[in-house]
Amino acid sequence: MSKVVKVIEVLAQSEKSWEDAAASAVKAASKSVDNVKSINIVNMSAKVEGSKIVKYRINAKISFLIKKQK
Repeated sequence: MSKVVKVIEVLAQSEKSWEDAAASAVKAASKSVDNVKSINIVNMSAKVEGSKIVKYRINAKISFLIKKQK
């Protein structure tokens, strides 16, 4: 039995960590789609000011199951 999965790209950021940015991406995606199953971090970057990281940024691909239509 095969399943239909859709992948969306989400950009997120956090002042705490890349992990927090990833959690934020999943939370944001979950507001628009159901059945989120995984997140794949494609790219990580950071904004620096005065020799200090002030924003942790990620580019992620989030997958979710598509419900079958009967």
